[in-house]
Amino acid sequence: MHFGAHVSIRGGFLEAAKLASHIGGTAFQYFPKNPRSLAVKKLDRRDAEACAAYCREHGMLSIAHTPYPTNLAVDAGDRREVVVRSLLNDLEIAEACGSVGVVVHFGVYKGTEPLNGYKNIVSTLNEVLSRWDGSALLLVENQSGEHARMGMTFEELVGIRNLCVKPESVGFCLDTCHAFASGLWNGADWDVVRAKGESLGYFRLLKAIHLNDSVYPHKSYKDRHANIGKGEIGENAFRSFLASMKAAPIPAILETPAGPAYTHEQEIAHLHRLTEGKR
Repeated sequence: MHFGAHVSIRGGFLEAAKLASHIGGTAFQYFPKNPRSLAVKKLDRRDAEACAAYCREHGMLSIAHTPYPTNLAVDAGDRREVVVRSLLNDLEIAEACGSVGVVVHFGVYKGTEPLNGYKNIVSTLNEVLSRWDGSALLLVENQSGEHARMGMTFEELVGIRNLCVKPESVGFCLDTCHAFASGLWNGADWDVVRAKGESLGYFRLLKAIHLNDSVYPHKSYKDRHANIGKGEIGENAFRSFLASMKAAPIPAILETPAGPAYTHEQEIAHLHRLTEGKR
């Protein structure tokens, strides 16, 4: 796997790639624009293409992440059009940066009929995909269940993709904290989880991983990230997880706390030790 972390684009896309490399990463994740807004951002193509060239030269992979307000389950109307335009903008930026794709959460629906939420997700994805002809993928991420008890199973994720007009433009991003919090993985049954995903075709479509331990216990439905081995999932569980996934040539991104006491550079080095069977 290509290990890395989420990095800031405050200095631009090229500087984000350089920062990721500086901390020992061969991958990184970034917000393509203001993470708190769905406003369309004008693409600085020169900077984005410089980022893509740098990544090619240094063998790096990248993924973008949609802004926080993005919700695939939004009802039809003006609000959905805002989400669609924002996603198309994200895809355009990701494409120019040479990224694998754009991570988007499954979606949150608060209505009384849950089936309508799933219908909305398919409709929103189809509106985006019908207007997108690039190679960057939409990478649907599994959810913890904190805001809505949906998007927590392989069946839902694969099922939604199968209903899309262009399923070939949709892949998956697996978040380990979300998998643990939702009950998908209990930390000791990865072989069972992997076999289930393989039988449904999930893992052949897995294009990115969010590597996060969990502050809260299994099936807590709380999305709070801890550093690898320092949370409720634990180091042994991650050692098994990484052993089964290490042949996958995909970005594996830390979204964990970082500071002077424990940096992402140190945590990436720790991930390499875990994959090598070291303490």
